[in-house]
Amino acid sequence: MTYEHLAFEKYIQSKEFFDYPQFEAKPRTSMTLEPEIERHTPSTSDYLVQFSTRSQSYCVGYVDIVNSTKISASLSAEHLSQYYEIFLNSMSKIIGKFGGKVIKNIGDCLLYYFPTANTPETGMTNCLDCGVAMTNAQSIISKELVAKKLPKLQYRISSDFGSVILMNTNHSHAVDLIGPPVNMCAKINHFAGHNEFVIGHDLYHVTKKFKAYAFKEIQSCDVGFRYSYPVYKVTSKQKS
Repeated sequence: MTYEHLAFEKYIQSKEFFDYPQFEAKPRTSMTLEPEIERHTPSTSDYLVQFSTRSQSYCVGYVDIVNSTKISASLSAEHLSQYYEIFLNSMSKIIGKFGGKVIKNIGDCLLYYFPTANTPETGMTNCLDCGVAMTNAQSIISKELVAKKLPKLQYRISSDFGSVILMNTNHSHAVDLIGPPVNMCAKINHFAGHNEFVIGHDLYHVTKKFKAYAFKEIQSCDVGFRYSYPVYKVTSKQKS
């Protein structure tokens, strides 16, 4: 196992990994929403988007909790909040550790990306390392959850590569993305087993020669027009 892998293993097993910095949240309540609604006519929206005029190639990733509906129904609001906080913050920390950027959470899913324009191989390697690290972190995160009397965590990870367009909204300074890799990540995510990492063919095509990983075609995703898109399970060849 390389020094980088050993350092990461030590990091996710440390108390620091589950130490989330506090920040001042500003929730919008019905009391603050109602005056805004009154100021606008029904045909007016205060949500606007602006797209970049050029596309860029990114590795996009998607991590989704398994059986979240069933889990949500079994937890109180307090425990459910704690459960999602640990999941989303833990995944975000892993993504950041490998140089990725979180775009947003979509309910119980986290969407993220790795820039590849300037250093393509580095960005792709970081993406694959991140996905593998997420699978390895499952037992550690679940141990933390059980210690807090919460259910164990199961999730699926998927990534793909391709051209995306950056988007901004007037409600946030965060960047959002649209494009085929984003759509494919959501589609192929369901082909991963519990705590497995899968990638689409476009990412496989540019990383299949990377010697640190093992790729296994598991299924093809039907994307319509009689076209099937191969999906590959990714594991690390690193030995402990």
